[in-house]
Amino acid sequence: MIHRYAFQRNRPEAAAPVSGGSFLSEKLKHAVAYDRIAGYFDSSLLEIAGEALEGVEGKIRIICNSDISADDVEIADRAQKLSFFKNSPEEMVKRGRDRFERLYRLLTGEGGTKLEVRVLPNQVFGLIHGKAGVICYAGGARTSFLGSANETLSGWSLNYELVWEDDSQEACDWVQAEFDRLWSHPSAVPLSQAVVQEVKRLSLRQELDIESWRKDLNPAAVAVESPVFRREFGLWPHQKYFVQEAWKSHQAHGARYVLADQVGLGKTVQLGMAAQLMAMSSNKPILILLPKTLMLQWQTELWDLLDVPSARWDGAQWIDEAGIAYPGAARKPLLECPRKIGLVSQGLVIHGSELAQSLLDLEWECVIVDEAHRARRRKLPKSDERGPYINNPETETNNLFAFLWKIAPKTKSMLLATATPVQMHPIEAWDMLRLLSEGNDHVLGNFSSEWRKPDSALPYILGERNPPDDTAALWPWLKNPLPPSWEDKRFENLRKRFDMDDTLAVLPKTYYELHGSLRVIADGAALNLFSSHHPFLRSIVRRTREYLETTIDPATKEPYLKHIELELYGEKDPIPLSGYLMDAYTAAEEFCRLLNRRVRSAGFFKTLLLRRIGSSMRAGLSTVTKMLDEWGAAEGLESEEDEFEENGEAVAGAIPGAGSEPSSGFHSHRSELKALTPAERRKLDQCKGFLETSREEDPKWNVILHYLADEAWADDGCILFSQYYDTAWWVAEGLFKAFPDRRVAVYAGSGKSGIFTDGKFLHRERDDIKKMVRDGEITLLVGTDAASEGLNLQRLGTLINIDLPWNPTRLEQRKGRIQRIGQRRDIVRVLNLRYKGSVEDKVHIALSGRLDQIRKMFGQIPDVLEDVWIDIALDKKTDAEQRIDALPPIHAFDERYSKVGDVAGWEDCAKVINAEDRIIQLRKGWV
Repeated sequence: MIHRYAFQRNRPEAAAPVSGGSFLSEKLKHAVAYDRIAGYFDSSLLEIAGEALEGVEGKIRIICNSDISADDVEIADRAQKLSFFKNSPEEMVKRGRDRFERLYRLLTGEGGTKLEVRVLPNQVFGLIHGKAGVICYAGGARTSFLGSANETLSGWSLNYELVWEDDSQEACDWVQAEFDRLWSHPSAVPLSQAVVQEVKRLSLRQELDIESWRKDLNPAAVAVESPVFRREFGLWPHQKYFVQEAWKSHQAHGARYVLADQVGLGKTVQLGMAAQLMAMSSNKPILILLPKTLMLQWQTELWDLLDVPSARWDGAQWIDEAGIAYPGAARKPLLECPRKIGLVSQGLVIHGSELAQSLLDLEWECVIVDEAHRARRRKLPKSDERGPYINNPETETNNLFAFLWKIAPKTKSMLLATATPVQMHPIEAWDMLRLLSEGNDHVLGNFSSEWRKPDSALPYILGERNPPDDTAALWPWLKNPLPPSWEDKRFENLRKRFDMDDTLAVLPKTYYELHGSLRVIADGAALNLFSSHHPFLRSIVRRTREYLETTIDPATKEPYLKHIELELYGEKDPIPLSGYLMDAYTAAEEFCRLLNRRVRSAGFFKTLLLRRIGSSMRAGLSTVTKMLDEWGAAEGLESEEDEFEENGEAVAGAIPGAGSEPSSGFHSHRSELKALTPAERRKLDQCKGFLETSREEDPKWNVILHYLADEAWADDGCILFSQYYDTAWWVAEGLFKAFPDRRVAVYAGSGKSGIFTDGKFLHRERDDIKKMVRDGEITLLVGTDAASEGLNLQRLGTLINIDLPWNPTRLEQRKGRIQRIGQRRDIVRVLNLRYKGSVEDKVHIALSGRLDQIRKMFGQIPDVLEDVWIDIALDKKTDAEQRIDALPPIHAFDERYSKVGDVAGWEDCAKVINAEDRIIQLRKGWV
């Protein structure tokens, strides 16, 4: 028999034989089974809890539609979590906590009724608008229904709802067959435990104000409802571990760490989360010092991933997370930061600005330094030397290091971040710890500590010398500083026996003053000091992708990270230049050599034309034209996001050489650059003439097209990188013509991003492009190095480096856009393009025998090798070889520095900090 129901607001009762509020409740009474096509995943999980499911005596099965990609089946647990977490937890709980309590009982089978849910990607059948179900009773009776049978406030009270019930065998069989087809589809996956866990957490959720949280200080209370948990892939175990350790140390005696994770493992979010916790716990400000090129990326990630407001200094005023400017006071404007967390360019410090010196007037809760390897001593020891000690930072170190030395005692915590803590010599790692120890004896102990003597400590750390084997000799190394209580039970016992809490760093007793059981404890603690508990292991946290991909997480019995294979293309196949293009490149080389003989300014500027012509012939032509038309404007030809900072001794607008002072930059040599010599102009004219005369297509284009079309890289999704906007634009235009049925996006600096679509280029915000890539709407993306940081491209499976930046870090950052957390593929492919006989090709030949060794040793290629490109471009092959040979034969760190401890319980945290209170606290200014 067929029954028809219409439910409408203010509908007369006489017109509705069964009221909306009782329809499914009545039908589910005494049911023994219930199969339901529930519609959309986000809302249906909550809606079904209102259907009196507890009245069903047997099994309930629900199939939900979802916006999860079919390609995400392998990461379905996290993908479902992202889909379910779209709604605000505050809003979800406001609708009724009891809904979550009931749903959790059903999902876990508490109370007898067991609910099974499967999620089906909408890519399989499209959006499932039709809702239906089959209800079975004892004795074999059944009924089926079709329609929007939602027992929700909106469904029954606000909307117009229709239900068609039919208890005939034919109708029940038909609905059952449709349900079974969806339920048994290979892409239908069980509801993830992450969603079940979140349902339970929401059922217990409580909000804390700032003061209540400060009594508890649980980091999960701040993290669990942040965007990185609700819209991204959450914090991974290695990230939570660092935040947890830094937070614990901060509360005890101040956190002093070097975070040396490999590129692509999320250093920014770890440091940002730590900064937020510290900012929440105190009224003192947070300072983040970083290269100018990373400032916008940092501010964006703080806001997008952590919902943390911040302000960045643009050289004249503060800019907050919404782009609002705050000019500040006239006398000390830098101290007028309108947010608790302020981002300042290292260039301000490096140039010795008086503004930067004003930062020393404040007391800080935490100072964070990104790309911290830029702070370094001026002269490294020889490779076989392990010292000397830094006596005078003002003269023996660069400006950045000297400034950090001064500010270190003025901050409770200091966090240094770099993927390459050792660039050339192990003393660089010791220098970082020496810097962290200023104002904090917990790092290397006090002035009498053995750890403050690099010539004594480093040979033990590097395995060049065996440490002492008796406790009496080990005791001075152990007690100064004494490791914290949480590292080992024996350290906890020693601290208790001497009434030392974790705020104290040095145990004043000598070994011979210990008696009885104390000496037994000391003996046991000392034996593991150099293998597990020395200051380098404690203060340096370095995780590589290889370590995380091969180490098993005890909680999941799976590796911490999924292994992503990297396949490199183009390594043995440089692109030949011929005809006029080869003549143009040769003329550019001769111009650079001529300029080198006359100009004393940095190698970067003297090789600028070769950098750009090595990117593309289009970039080369625009550069030559600009140089000929207006030589003084040549300083504006740098890569789009370049700050001209090398080895920590530059400012925006200056172009120093490696290790040089700012005085060697472009502006300091303006007089010698005012005009080209006749010979230089002649070479530039020749270069331009060859480029304009050539009718050949840039040979890089044919290679790009081959891989995208013939090798189907476009189908797998591809990001194409260039350090120059004119190269990126040239490629994007070509792709738009070659693939007219696809959107082609350009991701570049502010105001330059957009999408080629429907025959024209439309400017779009970078956030819009990110979302379209994430949603699969864009699979071809051309980016400048503005996209090499802060852009997560896990949806794309291939990468083409149109040019090879001379700064090795940038190449690693590009690769890290796809070989990163959340990449669903087992293999990602990278194509590196270079012209045969170019500087890039010559450097590749010079380094090819050692690239794998260098990457394995350092985790990436050290920044200092940028000078190799400059040497080769200026015909200084011997200097280049000496730089390569000067790399240390061993790395100062190994797998012992990889740490991931117990980080359970974050996702379960039901006591969370009030969102409004949190934002108010973080929007307080410095003064």
